[in-house]
Amino acid sequence: MLPADVLRQVRRLHIRTRRAVQTLFGGEYHSAFKGSGLSFDEVREYQPGDDVRQIDWNVTARTGTAFIKRYIEERELTILLVIDVSGSLKFGTKAQTKKTVAAELAALVAFCAVSNHDRIGLLCFTDAVEKSVPPSKGTKHVLRVLRDILYFEPKQQGTDLRTALDHLNKVQKRRAIVFLFSDFHDVPAEALRRTAQQHDVICVRISDQRETELPAVGLLQTVDPETGDLVLLDTDDAGFRRDYAAQAAQRQTANMTKLRQSGADVLEARTNGQHFEEMLKFFRRRERRRRGA
Repeated sequence: MLPADVLRQVRRLHIRTRRAVQTLFGGEYHSAFKGSGLSFDEVREYQPGDDVRQIDWNVTARTGTAFIKRYIEERELTILLVIDVSGSLKFGTKAQTKKTVAAELAALVAFCAVSNHDRIGLLCFTDAVEKSVPPSKGTKHVLRVLRDILYFEPKQQGTDLRTALDHLNKVQKRRAIVFLFSDFHDVPAEALRRTAQQHDVICVRISDQRETELPAVGLLQTVDPETGDLVLLDTDDAGFRRDYAAQAAQRQTANMTKLRQSGADVLEARTNGQHFEEMLKFFRRRERRRRGA
C-alpha cells in the first residue's frame, strides 16, 4: 500500500497536469505528433478546392460525377517515458528538484497521450534498467505509471544512458515517440543515434542554475549524489567561480551538440518553475515544423 504522502502527490500531480491538458496542451500535443499513417474514411462528391489527386476515378466513371477518397490519420501512437532516476536528478536549488520537474513533465505527456487514446509505457534507469512498464492505454494505467514515477526507489545511484537505450532498442521494435528525461551529464552519441534512427526521440534536458553558476557564499561542502564523494569549494574565490562557470558551459555546449547531432529533438527544462511553459513552446515548435514539412 502506498504511503499517504505519495498518494497526495499523485492526486496533486494528477489534478495539476489534467488541468493543463484540458486548458492548453491537448490540442498542441495532437498537432505536434503525427500518426503512424493514413486509413480510408469515405468517398464523397468532389467540391471546388479539393485536391484533384484524390479523385476516385472508378466511382467517378460509374456515376458520371466526380468523387474523391478521404483519408484520416491513424492517431494511435506509442509513447515511451524513459526517465533518469539516478542520484543527480535529486538536485535542485530553485523552485523544484530535477526529479520533480521530470515527474511533472512526464505526467503532462502521459495525460496528453491518454486524452488522445495513445499508449503509454515507462522505463526508469540509473546505471541499470531499474523498472519497465509495457505500453498500455487508459487513465488507470497512466495513474499506475504516475505512481511508479513518484514512488519508485532505485537500487543504484549512477547513470548509464547507453544501457537504457540498448534495452529500449531490444524491447521496443515498433516505432515509438520516446521522451527521454535526464540531465545528460554524459551523452553516448552513437547509442542515441541508433535509437533516434528507430524512434522519434525527444531529449528533455533538465538543469539547475547552480550547475553552471556558483554564488559567493564562502566555503561550501558539496557531495556527489551518484558517488558520495565530498568536495570543499571556496566560492569566495572569484577566479574559481569563473573557472567553474567556464568549464560547466563547455561541458553543456559539448553535450547539447551531441544531442542535436544524434538526430533527436531537444527540449531544455529548468528547475525555476517554468517547465510547463517550455513544454508548450516545444509542442508549438513541433507543430510549425510539421506544417512546414
